[in-house]
Amino acid sequence: MSRIGKKTIEVPKGVTVTQNGQYIKVKGPKGELENNVHPNISVEIKDNEIFVKRPNDLKENKALHGLTRALLQNLINGVTEAYSKTLDIVGVGYRAEMKGKNLLLNIGYSHPIFFMPPDGVTLQTPVQTQIIISGIDKQLVGLVAAKIRSIRPPEPYKGKGIKYSDEQIIRKAGKTAGK
Repeated sequence: MSRIGKKTIEVPKGVTVTQNGQYIKVKGPKGELENNVHPNISVEIKDNEIFVKRPNDLKENKALHGLTRALLQNLINGVTEAYSKTLDIVGVGYRAEMKGKNLLLNIGYSHPIFFMPPDGVTLQTPVQTQIIISGIDKQLVGLVAAKIRSIRPPEPYKGKGIKYSDEQIIRKAGKTAGK
């Protein structure tokens, strides 16, 4: 049995979970999220607890069991406390600033780059070299962080670029002297 899948999900006070067939909707103080559950997986809601069950021990169903439970837990965590990721900008003259809701990046290209975040995600720049991405949908926050990082990923020689705040850049040695 899946160690993650067999755990029950506690529904905190102030959060309502509604089920319509395989469609789950979670509403809480921060907002509202929804998810479609795979047809092979069954979800039961009883007394502020959610149980995720699978029909048999096929490999696909085992994988979906833990995945579905984790996705439902992420929905509940998202509507109670928002997710956030922090990006650091490393490099001389590299900086970011907010222009309304959009992000203006000056990161070594010949032109500035405007990034428009999707609905449900907020961007902040408390310092010119730091970007904080926050929202209630964990997948969307991670996707936006990855898109911003992909504009100028960190390079291995000097470490310049946009990196996650907890990311370690493995450095390479530069050229050695000739003969």
